Amino acid sequence: MESRILQLIAALRASGVRVSLAETAEAFSAVDLMGIEDREHFRLSLRATLIKDLKDIPTFEKLFPLFFGSGQPPKMGGNPMDDLTPEEIQMLAEALKQLTENLRQRMERLMSGEQLTKSELESLAQLVGLNQAGDLNYQNWMAQRMMRALAFPEVQQAMKELLEQLAQMGMNRERVEQIRNLVQQNMQGMQEQIQQFAGERIAENLSERPRSDNVDSLMNRPFEALSNADKKLLQREVKRLAAALRTRIALRQKHAKSGQLDPKATIRASLKYHGVPMEIKHKDRVRKPKIVVICDVSTSMRFCSELMLSFLFALQGQVRKTHAFAFIDHLESISEDFNGSNADEAIQSVLWRMPSGHYNTDLGWSLNDFQNGYMDTLNSGTTLLIVGDGRNNYNDPRLDVFSTMTRRAARTIWLNPEPAVMWHGDSDMPKYAPLCSDVLKVGNLRELAAAVDTLMAA
Repeated sequence: MESRILQLIAALRASGVRVSLAETAEAFSAVDLMGIEDREHFRLSLRATLIKDLKDIPTFEKLFPLFFGSGQPPKMGGNPMDDLTPEEIQMLAEALKQLTENLRQRMERLMSGEQLTKSELESLAQLVGLNQAGDLNYQNWMAQRMMRALAFPEVQQAMKELLEQLAQMGMNRERVEQIRNLVQQNMQGMQEQIQQFAGERIAENLSERPRSDNVDSLMNRPFEALSNADKKLLQREVKRLAAALRTRIALRQKHAKSGQLDPKATIRASLKYHGVPMEIKHKDRVRKPKIVVICDVSTSMRFCSELMLSFLFALQGQVRKTHAFAFIDHLESISEDFNGSNADEAIQSVLWRMPSGHYNTDLGWSLNDFQNGYMDTLNSGTTLLIVGDGRNNYNDPRLDVFSTMTRRAARTIWLNPEPAVMWHGDSDMPKYAPLCSDVLKVGNLRELAAAVDTLMAA
């Protein structure tokens, strides 16, 4: 119990609540006096001794149940098959056979009311970057990512179709409704389990985090796991990284300026020396690329795209020409913003014109805008760069337009913060990826910097 109280205090401090050593001692004294048998008395004794400012009470109320439980386990609806007749069980088995193996396993899990195991939750946490999250404001976001990794949207759609099929097969309407209600309760219970686990893990991360994170560790932290303070640190760090990249790319371009040996030109030049190759000729090589970049600046992609634009602004001297575009539900040209000398002002101007919020991202419509107004920016000397997660809210992905764009460009590189295992639901990445020259994962600043270096080196 003492270690959990100390973890709570460390998490409070990491969340910005000032807790002195004297107040820590007072908290332990209060617990000794009040005891821990009554959970409400225990909570109030800690709050009274650790919190001295009204504005810090919400933070305490968020953290306390994450370290000491809510007292209420997730409610599961039970197993609907317990009450089914043999004929109804046969109908259900036949209907489940028509689902894919992955969906069938998840559906059977929900039908039985079985919760996720500790190891399954740990695997999900590792997959979505929860183990590095340090801001409780991202609890819901992380829980949503974990549910997305479990293909919850697909399971919900499959459940709807399954119940419709059972009704068509002749199952009693009341029985179908009973199955629907129990499975929905089980699904809600699993969501609550994931939500609780996400909060507990973030709270533990806060309690273990050093008072001041070093930038090196932040560079490995997933974008979605960053707090606002973390983002400010990385915004300063990206300038240093861009300067280092600019120097390395300039040296690379200088060393490769002469290009490859040109045998034919060397032989021709040797004729005036009676065949002796006194002058070695090389093929001319233009190393500076021409880039067309299209950035998703919706809420989920905003910070990643902001850092990418910072890199491109800083590397303008190593690029022949940059045509830049941003989109949420429509496309806007932002090339004119890159004509100034202040990167921060340029990027903030873009983000101000396209504010974040609960939009329906529509990449397909944005590609249509590109086709109508900017297709002439692509040619055989252009690199097409897409920065986005490929999530299109089930809108038309306009693969016909994207295919035309990739054929016109010399190469197409897609930077996506999500791993391939997350490409389902409203993600159209499985459709876009085969049309690209390369798809690079850029889930954190270190991966993004490496991708920019790769982009400029090829």
